[in-house]
Amino acid sequence: MTGQDINARLSFGLYEIDVHTGELWKAGFRIKLQGQPFKVLTILLEKPGQVVTREELQTRLWGKDTVVDFDHSLGTAINKIREALGDSAENPRFIETLARRGYRFIAPVGVIEPAAVLDPGTNLDLTANGRPTTRLTVAPLPLPTDSAAATTLTPPTPVSVAPVARAPGISRLLLWSLIAITLCAAGAIGYYTASSHTVADPPHIVQITHNGHLAPSVDTMENLAAAATDGVHLYASTIDGGHSVLSTISISGGLVEPLNIPSEVASPALGDISPDGSRLLLRDHLSPESEQPLWIVPTTGGSALRVGDVLAHDATWMPNNGGILYANGTNLYLSTITSSTPQLYASLPGRAFWLRWEPNGKLLRFTILDPVSHTLSIWQITPTDRTPHRILADFNQPAAECCGVWTANGRTFVFQSSKGGNNDLWQLSGLSTTNPTRLTDGPLEFESPVAARSGNRIFFMGADSRSELESVSPTGQLVPVKGFLSNAARVDYTRDGKWVVWTDTDTHLWRARSDGTEKLQVTPDTLTPFLARWSPDGSHIAVMAREAGKAWQIYITSANGGDFTPLLHQTRNAADPSWSPDGKSIAFGGTNDAMGKDNATRTLDTVDVATGALQEIPNSTGLFSPRWSPDGRYIAALTGDQRQVRLYTVATRTWTTLAVPSGADPVWSPDSHYLFLHASLDPAQPIDRVTIPDGHVDEIVRLADSREHDAVDYVFGGLDQNNRPLIRARIFTGNFYSLDLK
Repeated sequence: MTGQDINARLSFGLYEIDVHTGELWKAGFRIKLQGQPFKVLTILLEKPGQVVTREELQTRLWGKDTVVDFDHSLGTAINKIREALGDSAENPRFIETLARRGYRFIAPVGVIEPAAVLDPGTNLDLTANGRPTTRLTVAPLPLPTDSAAATTLTPPTPVSVAPVARAPGISRLLLWSLIAITLCAAGAIGYYTASSHTVADPPHIVQITHNGHLAPSVDTMENLAAAATDGVHLYASTIDGGHSVLSTISISGGLVEPLNIPSEVASPALGDISPDGSRLLLRDHLSPESEQPLWIVPTTGGSALRVGDVLAHDATWMPNNGGILYANGTNLYLSTITSSTPQLYASLPGRAFWLRWEPNGKLLRFTILDPVSHTLSIWQITPTDRTPHRILADFNQPAAECCGVWTANGRTFVFQSSKGGNNDLWQLSGLSTTNPTRLTDGPLEFESPVAARSGNRIFFMGADSRSELESVSPTGQLVPVKGFLSNAARVDYTRDGKWVVWTDTDTHLWRARSDGTEKLQVTPDTLTPFLARWSPDGSHIAVMAREAGKAWQIYITSANGGDFTPLLHQTRNAADPSWSPDGKSIAFGGTNDAMGKDNATRTLDTVDVATGALQEIPNSTGLFSPRWSPDGRYIAALTGDQRQVRLYTVATRTWTTLAVPSGADPVWSPDSHYLFLHASLDPAQPIDRVTIPDGHVDEIVRLADSREHDAVDYVFGGLDQNNRPLIRARIFTGNFYSLDLK
């Protein structure tokens, strides 16, 4: 791409830029970007994959003889670009900083070319400026300019734009933006197996939905977003008004309509569709229990039939209508019409999800989610030998493969894996268990494959997500937090309010002064943190974190960073560290069922920081998420089903129950007068403030009434310096695509 080429419209990820008009768009919505940052972005886009030096930027923007504060102006421009793109310097998706050299645009860039000649009868879709466009090419990243050898790159074959069905009421501008997104995904998925003279045709990708409202997977919460098809429709969970609903989606036109599901299944999660395509297996994925009732609902909606007294976390139909196979604990059970008692079918090494039969019914493959190592792996059994065997054991360490499906003709097995850091689709040939080949390669997260009911077609989700931190204003509104905490997830201030520690959405832990200065990454890249808590004197930090493929543990580190010392030496999950007022002990618990049900007994304990001596808190069996009040008088905790919030009085060693409907992520005010809670099981999703000890409840904000910017969920992330709740809003865009495999 040269300076002469840059007059075309360009696409990268979900974004489109028009140099003629000076406009930047994301999914049809204009994003504000000022003149100087816009110029810097266009210069970087001229040379994707190459270093643009600081000297070149200075010359292009200000000229050789212009005297300006160049470093400050360029740094400000880069920061504004990153803010507009939701990018970060620490973990860049688009713009990489090369210290003292310059910057490099690292994402694939698509060039959208205006059509010069049109065939008669061409069905035009116009851009916002009325210019017809018919094709897009995805430019491969060229070699850096300082490469030792020059290489000639063969241009890729253009991807033709297929006609896209218009949803009612969609503007031409929005329609064009959706087409651009489709083509970006198509270019990213179409990888090239080229010689020096030829390039293979990329797969033909068709975008099915365009509203971005598919519900995401959250494997850390045992929620793998499955979908199914009856040949005419897709069935999947979507987000409607901030709530997850099961919807029917037209394959031919992408029309999304909520399915009428009885109230008994409050938040339906799909297990499977019957062999004849007429019935769905559902359960409630928002239930805090690890096993839930199983329901059968017609694909047309309406009444629900419960499957006996079955409790399960996933299920599928047996081949040839031979009953229902469901997963409970670490076993598979078979429920049939002829028997009122389910039969043990197989014992497994973990909790099974995504049960999928090979088309001839001779092999069952499924995903094992390990609640201690937090890994996903694919296993298989046969109806005759029900001993589980793992496949792809050497493909990725630690294991990160799940959610596989066979194509209807049985020739291909498609699964998803986060190998390399991004969720992509891979394929195995037939019943093979080795040498998978990649189908997709970003920039979206590709997941949840579904096999068509005939042929070699698959459907799948392409997803993009980001998070932002919001605070509750004095008027009860959610307002974005600006500055260095904007992408924080969970936040904790020191008692004097001078320092803050936080986890970010890129799984790092940071600490800084409350004004953002002296920022320091606390956790090494080998650890994934969940939350952190300051010691009472602000000298140390207790961190809940885990190494890849291992259980959650509690670590102690200095406020200035340095050694990360494990507080316990256990193989079970340890969670939610909370300091005693004197800083000599820490209360902790285990994880709840939603984060993976392990076999350890769930109790609350205290540990002596100096000696490691453990002591169980009396009558705490079944509780988790302890929070020690700053004055030391109380410990708040949650029941395993999160339906009750308990308060332990240290002096009397007794428990009482607070009058709140449910609870998650409790946080004490610094003066110990209030306990803040997220009533996560209440449909209104309120943040409550409970006065201690009298138990009076005040509702601070209703998150269900505050869902903006397409947020799909909220997490109560702590309190700011003014005791106002901080809320992490997760913003998600997910659409269905289809692909015909060769």
